[in-house]
Amino acid sequence: MSRIFLASRNRKKVVEMERLLREYAPDVEVLGIDDVEAYDEPVEDQPTFEGNALLKARAGFENTGLPSLADDSGLCVDALNGMPGVLSARWAGPPPSGQKELADARNNELLLAQLADVPDERRGAHFACAVVLVHEGGVEVVHGRMSGHVIREQRGSGGFGYDVLFVADEHADAGRTSAELSPEEKDAVSHRGRALRAIAPRVAEVLGA
Repeated sequence: MSRIFLASRNRKKVVEMERLLREYAPDVEVLGIDDVEAYDEPVEDQPTFEGNALLKARAGFENTGLPSLADDSGLCVDALNGMPGVLSARWAGPPPSGQKELADARNNELLLAQLADVPDERRGAHFACAVVLVHEGGVEVVHGRMSGHVIREQRGSGGFGYDVLFVADEHADAGRTSAELSPEEKDAVSHRGRALRAIAPRVAEVLGA
């Protein structure tokens, strides 16, 4: 079993990343922050997704000795001048410790309130993602994007974060949110799926797969 570290406490994100990487490294095991000895996690204070992902990946590599992946991603809403952006996870304030679902609910409620008077034709948005791999041989960076729009009510029980409010362009005709897609359907079009497919072959090389 080849091990790689993902600098995240989000168990759904760990499972998602392992699923995507196994196409290229079938025996890969992705470890999250809760699976390794505790260390001081860096403050995500950079103005870009890439900057925050780099902070997390470097800290992960330095503290675990494993090839380390980190991603930073967020929802960029046209009517909000690209926000929440890098503040997506804490748009409604710092997330309560260990209560990711509560934080997601608060963020979604705030976003709906902020867009309440915005007409449908101006509710365009996109998810952006930067994935960074840090290993003994250096640093790799890739980006991914998923374009679509924000709807007016929450729908679906899959995914996480703003998935319940976001309809990707590829599913606009059916109007299905990212939270209503199967994992495979979401992987095919998501910002993180695209970024991971771009970096996965390099991850496999680093792991010797």
